[in-house]
Amino acid sequence: MKKLLFFLTACALSFMNVSCASKKQVVAQPQSFTLNLSLVSLPQADKYANLEYGIRLNVQDARANKRIIQVYDASVTTLPASQTNPSVSAFVPESVRRYMRTMGFNLDADVATDYLMQLDITEFHVDYLSGIGWQGTVIMGLKVFDHNRTLVYPSVEISGRASASGYSGSSEAATRALNQAYANALADIDWDRVAYFLHRANSPKQEANKKVTGEGNTALEHLTVHWNVNSRPQGADVFWRVISQTPEVKNQNYKYLETTPYEGSETINIKGLTYNNAGNVQIEIKCEKNGYYSQTKKLDILSLIDDNDVSYMFKLVKEE
Repeated sequence: MKKLLFFLTACALSFMNVSCASKKQVVAQPQSFTLNLSLVSLPQADKYANLEYGIRLNVQDARANKRIIQVYDASVTTLPASQTNPSVSAFVPESVRRYMRTMGFNLDADVATDYLMQLDITEFHVDYLSGIGWQGTVIMGLKVFDHNRTLVYPSVEISGRASASGYSGSSEAATRALNQAYANALADIDWDRVAYFLHRANSPKQEANKKVTGEGNTALEHLTVHWNVNSRPQGADVFWRVISQTPEVKNQNYKYLETTPYEGSETINIKGLTYNNAGNVQIEIKCEKNGYYSQTKKLDILSLIDDNDVSYMFKLVKEE
């Protein structure tokens, strides 16, 4: 009887060990993940509608490490295979375009005047950390060029991160973390600053650092100044030139305007001029008539911008 009892006990223990071993085998980690990329949030609609200029988008996949899962501490030996659907290089350009169109940006309007936004993808991955869960990371470099391909928005880094709880084999949690990280990266872009270059403000003060380029895309170039230049006696020739004390604006030679009395409206088209440097730039007006001494008058451009008016009377003096 004792031998039978011992035999039954040994069988029971053996069965328990086999059962436990089989349970441990259930937690084997998956060999591959497929993450379905999607744009999970959209911005405010039509925020930048009716901009004066369009913009083009160029996306470069500049990732040094293109693994979608780069850290996976649920396994100490291997990383599971991972891929996205669609590919990152296909998804990002299409989704950014949709994001920008929602905001009202005019994409690919005119190759002659469009600005260019360059996006360089440097990181796009999701990682699993025990006790924390899935962590999505998206980092891109952004810069903007004008239609002459001059850099107007120096390169900045934009980033998005997001986490999602879930066990190590949850592709759904991994997908959620990565898509939210991407949405956060798009929201990290200073879209107001991008739109600033495509928009002409109503007042030069609202774009104080925007330079006149001769393309008509600044408030300064659309500011109408009333000219009223007269002389006694009348019939004198009027010339004007730019005198600059800032390297951003070049000095100019005299240009013929009209004979007195002259009255008209002119716009300001002085390349390199901004509202902020206008205090260091002057216009010199010269009045000449045969038999009379020449006279000049200097006008501060900042005052001219604020007053929108050039009015002066030259009382000419006869040559002796």
